[in-house]
Amino acid sequence: MNVSSDLSILSMIWNASIVVQLVMLLLLAVSFLSWYFIFRKWFTIRTARAKTEQFERDFWGGQDLNALYQSAVNHRHSTGSLERIFESGFREFAKLKQQKGADPAALVDGARRAMRATYQREMDNLESHLSFLASVGSVSPYVGLLGTVWGIMHSFRGLANMQQATLAAVAPGIAEALVATAIGLFAAIPAVVAYNRFAHDVDRIAVRFESFMEEFSNVLQRNAHSR
Repeated sequence: MNVSSDLSILSMIWNASIVVQLVMLLLLAVSFLSWYFIFRKWFTIRTARAKTEQFERDFWGGQDLNALYQSAVNHRHSTGSLERIFESGFREFAKLKQQKGADPAALVDGARRAMRATYQREMDNLESHLSFLASVGSVSPYVGLLGTVWGIMHSFRGLANMQQATLAAVAPGIAEALVATAIGLFAAIPAVVAYNRFAHDVDRIAVRFESFMEEFSNVLQRNAHSR
């Protein structure tokens, strides 16, 4: 037996027991899926941040609220999360403002509730698939360890049929089993790093959304009292 050739990565995967191979296949599939979500979430957060900054510049640049609202309605398919929050709040405010004798506080509260509902939907979209990355990061090492334990048990059961156990006989089986742990870590580490980074980015965007809703509520309150 040529130990060096048996310890190549492809050879160890090919010669592993069926259970260990299934564990490796599962971990590889999860790893590819997590990388897909990592790139997708990175693009989503980058786009959300850019559109948020653009709308904040437009809003605080002195543009008329009616013009901003009309622009948001006309370009609804390409607007960002913050612009949709603004649109829902201003639409509710304008609708309530048309009612005679409406209390100014009720106008602002209605707009705030509409913005809060839209805010929750936008945050659900930004946070989608983060729980998957968290699960991959926490579970993959244990799944890989399961494959390793099973492979080592299979290797030692094979030694029972040998009269003399040598390093050359036991090393390939143990190495095959350890590949499962390595693949588990390969799947877990990027998922953990990406989850922590994206969760931080989403939290910062959420703070910006909440700050805008409070500031916009103040603007609407002044408009409600001046009508």
